[in-house]
Order: sequence, then structure tokens, then C-alpha cells
Amino acid sequence: MTPSCSHQPRLSLAPLEGITGWLYRQLHHEMFPGLHRYYTPFFAPTADSPLTGRGLADMHPDHNRGVPVVPQLLTNRAEDFIAAARLLQDLGYEEVNLNVGCPSGTVVAKGKGAGFLARPQELDAFFDQVFRRLDLRVSVKTRIGVTGPEEWPTLLAVFSRYPICELIIHPRLRTDYYRGTVRQEAFAYAAEHTDLPLCYNGDLFSVQACRERARRFPAVSHFMLGRGLVCNPALAREVQGGPPLTKEELRTFHDRLLEGYRALYSGDRPVLGKMKELWFYWSQLFPAPEKPLKAMRKARTLVDYTFAAQALFRDQDLVADAGFTAP
Repeated sequence: MTPSCSHQPRLSLAPLEGITGWLYRQLHHEMFPGLHRYYTPFFAPTADSPLTGRGLADMHPDHNRGVPVVPQLLTNRAEDFIAAARLLQDLGYEEVNLNVGCPSGTVVAKGKGAGFLARPQELDAFFDQVFRRLDLRVSVKTRIGVTGPEEWPTLLAVFSRYPICELIIHPRLRTDYYRGTVRQEAFAYAAEHTDLPLCYNGDLFSVQACRERARRFPAVSHFMLGRGLVCNPALAREVQGGPPLTKEELRTFHDRLLEGYRALYSGDRPVLGKMKELWFYWSQLFPAPEKPLKAMRKARTLVDYTFAAQALFRDQDLVADAGFTAP
């Protein structure tokens, strides 16, 4: 399928740690339907625990019923990946995703995430075991290397040797973190040098950016939205030609998330943590959020937090064409 004004690409939500858990995914899918996939924040399986308690809760079938979810795993041990994947398969999931893109220092120091990319021979051996022993779909979310773009051809050759169902490419190096512009030339190289199905991920913060990438890479039919979609929950709908986000929709989404987190967690503090993190993104949709946002950040109780959030929704309208701007 060629992305164009008349042929819309598939759009998915990238995993954001601490934000896109099962409640967020469930409510987003209900209020803003149309996404092709929701990828979970990664779980790090170990030999003793293929899935942690949090992982099992997040992947419980009852929490994801009707939502197109792909679990993401973070490991450099084939045995641990296979054990976790089989458990997820038993829960009804037909695809698992390997994270070799996380740039976090603590993750990379363990040779996981983007740190795994520094050892292409070990990565090759990992895939050899996984694809010989698993009978479910495996996708991969990757960066283009650790320290230099010259690493990318070797890594792409490793990926291309295996029946990866989809290669999701965030075209930055590990050392780039999320700074600077994405290296679109690296994605173009992949489009020309592999037959694997590709998905583009990186800085898709607006309708214009999504359509520009679709024009540049017409053979790619899948695009993964992350921070831009958390900022504007209706971004995918807008890309697909639907109406823009309304303040009433955002307020309802906010209120339902708040209600859901209050039911899930004991005490105000964990709920406040969840909601304050979301406002890092949502605040960019308003013209002058500084004063109520400061009050929300200072809030130690849900009563104080709710008062400040209500004031922002009451007193300000959304900015037309607003969206996420990377710091």
C-alpha cells in the first residue's frame, strides 16, 4: 500500500515507559480508534522470571481485550526471550517485539537495547536461536547503530538474514538519544537494501511531518507515532483525514485516565505521578499553561491537582495546529 492522500498508511503507537500502560492503551483505543498497533513499554525477562508482576498485569488478556497489542521485550539472552515469548503466546499474543533501540545508559551498560547493536555477531547468534525455536511472529524495533552511521549496513545485513515480520527503524544512533534531526538517509538505505517489511519511527510530531515522511518513503506503509501522539491523542485521526482534537475530548480523556488510575493505585502520590507526566506533553496544546501547570506540579493531593487542571480546561482553549515540540 502506497501512502498518499488517497491511500493512508497504517499508524501505531510507540511504547513510552510509564505512560502507555494497559489503562492508557485501553482508553485511547476506545476514544481515538483507528491505530494499527499499540506496542507495550518493554519488559525485561530473566531466567527466573520470564515476565515480572508488572508485565503480567500489563499483558493480562482482560486488560487488552479488543485492543491490537504487541508486547515488547528487552533482553540480549535468547533463552530468556524465547521463554517470555512462549508465555505471551500462551496468553494469546501472536507477535512479540524485540527492543534493540532503547538508549538509556543503564540499559546500554548491560548490553541490552541499543547496547546490543555494538555486538552484531552476538545479535546474529541471538536471532539464529530465536527463529529456529519459536513459531510466532517476531518484529524488531531498532536504532541504526551505537556511535556512527557506518555501523548500519552491517546491522541491516544481520536483520535481513532472518524472517523478521517487521523492522521498525528509529533512524538515530544511540549517542543521539532523541537530540538533533533524524537521519532519514539511513532509513532510505534500509528501504533500498532489504526486503524486510519496514516501519518508520522518529519525530512524527505533526500531520505535516507524517505526510512528508509518507511522500519521501512511498513504499513504506507503516509509521509509528510516539511523543507526538501522546501530546495530541487525535494525531493519527488527523493524519487519516479526520477532525482535530477538541478540548472536550482531551478533558474527557484526562478525566477518565484520572478516574482509572485512582481505582488502580492506593493513595494520591502514584496517581499524581502518572498525571503530571502526561502534562509534560499536553501542556503544549495550550497557549499559556505556565500558571496552572506550576500549580499542578506543586500539588501534593488530588484535590489540589484537580483544581489546577480544571482551571486550565476552563480558562483556555487549545491552540490551533499545536503539537509536540521536542525540548
